[in-house]
Amino acid sequence: MNQNTTPLAVKPKLADSEKITINLGFVDLGHVDLMVAEGFYSNRTDFIRTAIRNQLGTHSEAVRQVVARKMLVLGLQHFSADDLRALQAARQTLQIRVLGLVTIAPDVTPELALATIDSLEVLGALQASPAVKAALANRRR
Repeated sequence: MNQNTTPLAVKPKLADSEKITINLGFVDLGHVDLMVAEGFYSNRTDFIRTAIRNQLGTHSEAVRQVVARKMLVLGLQHFSADDLRALQAARQTLQIRVLGLVTIAPDVTPELALATIDSLEVLGALQASPAVKAALANRRR
């Protein structure tokens, strides 16, 4: 690198999925392995993802109604320290209700989160610092 070049800041990549663990009975697992071996699915994960998507599709109307009734935001919602400071300055607070992913920026302090987030309902995943997660633990539904 020459002296006229400045290094670029690398922005951390957000995970686009969350890992889960399930326990299956041996017979069910055998059925999954059989479907994979016969070429219906490329691997166990492919089978499980397809099964989950099929179930979500089967119940999509019920899910849509619940999302509307509970007034959930569908998808991704991100909160930066600047967002929360602006709310604090305006003496406003949030009631966060999301089906998907909520991200709270790493520079948000537990104190700022507590001052601006009244309640937090996340059906999906919450990405925040361990300190912010701990601070908001009693406000999660």
